[in-house]
Amino acid sequence: MLRHVIAPSSGWTKASHTVVRDRRMNSDAKILLLYVQGLPESATGRPLGELAQRLEMKGRAYQQAKKQLIEHGYVHEWRGQGDGGRWVTEQLFTNTPLTRDEARAVRARLSPEAAGPTRAERLSAPPPSAQSPTVGEPTPPSAGGYVPEEEHVDENTPHPPSEAEPEPNPDPEPEPDPKPGPEPEAGHRPTPAQEPGTEVTPPPPPPSPQLTRAERVLLSLRHTRRELLLGVGEARALAVEAAKWLERGLTESELRHALLAEPPKGGVRSAVGFLRHRLTHKCPVAAAPVAPPEPPPPPVRALITCTSEAEEDHVFRPLGDETECADCRRATAYANWMVDTDTYDFPPDMTWRQRFVAVAKADALRGEPA
Repeated sequence: MLRHVIAPSSGWTKASHTVVRDRRMNSDAKILLLYVQGLPESATGRPLGELAQRLEMKGRAYQQAKKQLIEHGYVHEWRGQGDGGRWVTEQLFTNTPLTRDEARAVRARLSPEAAGPTRAERLSAPPPSAQSPTVGEPTPPSAGGYVPEEEHVDENTPHPPSEAEPEPNPDPEPEPDPKPGPEPEAGHRPTPAQEPGTEVTPPPPPPSPQLTRAERVLLSLRHTRRELLLGVGEARALAVEAAKWLERGLTESELRHALLAEPPKGGVRSAVGFLRHRLTHKCPVAAAPVAPPEPPPPPVRALITCTSEAEEDHVFRPLGDETECADCRRATAYANWMVDTDTYDFPPDMTWRQRFVAVAKADALRGEPA
């Protein structure tokens, strides 16, 4: 390995090999140790947690780094209660590991008044007990605000003010007697609907089966991914969008897989926002309505013999209840037309069989021998 190192001329911090090469501490603890060591004296009055936040070291990472620094003697803490009842914590940071007794000696040398009130308590506000009351002096507890029975307002006021007598009404209108209603049965308590002047709110309709299933799926997501924990109210609000998935043919397992698949790389900050976005933007398209099936074809009828007066017997397949074939029915129609018009004109598309049958039927209708 080749190495090219240039010593900085300014803005540097001396780091001991004992700290850099110590395998018992992780990188967060070493970085925090070197960062605090290089701070000026004006910035050492802040707690260690606030200094760690400047390094974007929060939560579990900071707690682990602080635990390792305390275990190896780089950070020492003293927690005590002052005269005003306030709990204060004083921290000592060193760049060399110290035992508890050595740290106590360094603390006594750096802070001679350590036996008395701590620096944090001196800088804090005065204790609540030293403050004077806002208004008035302490008073005995009241008896509840009730006037004793022996005290009467009339007796305390020797000359009460005279009250104006109401003017008599010469023609008072008689009040209408209330109509007697049916007396309630014994043991029967009137319901709010029976009492006059009360409005009865109808109970809300029960949720649909799709809403109940969708809410159950949303509440079960926390068992797979803890960050998708929802409250009952939040799940009930999102169940309206989730029910659309179930109405479009998806099962509960398919809905759960769609909500849990492809989690964001940075994690989920808001479970409600993440699930609402996925339910709205990834909702499947509604299936096209299924066309009704075509009716089955009519059954094929058997061949029957035509009952018309033709020279040759022939068969045909009827479509309904007809007894003559289509050619014979057409010939019968032309025969009636020829009798009415007394003509023998035929259309060009008429076959010789139809013409022969039509002439025979026309002669039969006129009474002429065939």
